[in-house]
Amino acid sequence: MNTQQTTTKKTVNLQCSLISIMFLAFSIYLNTVQAQIKPDQKPIMAECVPIGSWVVPDKGTLSNVEIIAHAAKHSVVLLGETHVNMEHHRWQLQTLAALFAVRPDMVIGFEMFPRRVQAVLDQWVAGELTEKEFLAAAQWGTVWNSDANLYLPLFHFARMNRIPMRALNIETSLRRKVTENGFDNISEEEREGVTRPAEPSTEYLDFLLPIYKRHDRTDKKEGEISHNDPDFRRFISGQQLWDRAMAQYIYAALDEFDEPEKPLVVGIMGSGHIVYGYGVPHQLRDLGVEDVFSLLPWDAGKSCKQFVSGVADAVFGVMPYVSQSTQPMRQRLGIRFEIAQGGAHVLQVEPDSIAEVADIKAADVITQIAGLEIKDTDDVINIVKRHAPGTWLPLTVKRGDDVMEIIAKFPALVD
Repeated sequence: MNTQQTTTKKTVNLQCSLISIMFLAFSIYLNTVQAQIKPDQKPIMAECVPIGSWVVPDKGTLSNVEIIAHAAKHSVVLLGETHVNMEHHRWQLQTLAALFAVRPDMVIGFEMFPRRVQAVLDQWVAGELTEKEFLAAAQWGTVWNSDANLYLPLFHFARMNRIPMRALNIETSLRRKVTENGFDNISEEEREGVTRPAEPSTEYLDFLLPIYKRHDRTDKKEGEISHNDPDFRRFISGQQLWDRAMAQYIYAALDEFDEPEKPLVVGIMGSGHIVYGYGVPHQLRDLGVEDVFSLLPWDAGKSCKQFVSGVADAVFGVMPYVSQSTQPMRQRLGIRFEIAQGGAHVLQVEPDSIAEVADIKAADVITQIAGLEIKDTDDVINIVKRHAPGTWLPLTVKRGDDVMEIIAKFPALVD
């Protein structure tokens, strides 16, 4: 193998480790982790979570009043989600409103924003920005790139009630550096104030290893990858940095106030950071925050094999998600990406999206759209937004060492 091939292979492997991290929050919650259920955990096999009901694993159904009253006694409540699922965001809004009625001393933290845009969140809550100005100033299309309509009801709820919003995330570039080089090889100045994460439990490593294997594209055979595999440990470092950053910023929101005036801090984040208490809850405990209450939405029809003790403190049954396939809120390809050398690096492909139908994959690099080279985020967003419904959009995609042409077919609008 020559030097160029070796460099290319190393680059692809590092990219795939990053993609695994970004895809983690979606993979964990989209029914892909059945293999992680421990033998001593006994699933409830019947209709485990009826729609519109709160259920506590191993205890059964409780009323909304009981769950909210119990949650409100804690310092931190974490609300999970699958990012592209509107039903999950509706449930979050309902739960926020119920909690606010009991604990108006609330702060809401969002995974969707990096810390550098905190001032923008403050301006939004203060009523100083229009919706359009807020999304532009927060660089929504770059830092999150999901349909803002999914989240705007949550943002307006905070603004309407003057609830402080906190940015919980870090820069994607920092996660990438840690994934590639490990936490110890990143200078303290580059860490955005994030301290060393607590060591992961063996159960967390067992939980993440199959997910890593599914998305890793090295030449290693499945049986050759263990907890001590260097690439897997770098993958873990990146994921834990993400968990630690959010936990640390939640802790900071609590620390702004003295007893007994500490607020209820509610964290809005992907379910993968919450489930089984392995991610953010584990890092919060390491920071001395023990009274954490984790709540998750539970899709109707989801396998009850995953409804086991410890999955969350309580779950709420929601309607199955139906993709808005007839007329999208705006023209969307259905990918999360970041601009890096060579074009738009695909971090995640949304289920049932135009990109998924076109067979675009995580780790692909889109180098051209409609014959135009991709140099920055706006190149992708503007071309897609302007594309006419009912027409086809050609993309040049690099996948590993292969370059291919892919056609994204945009559906016609339905009257």
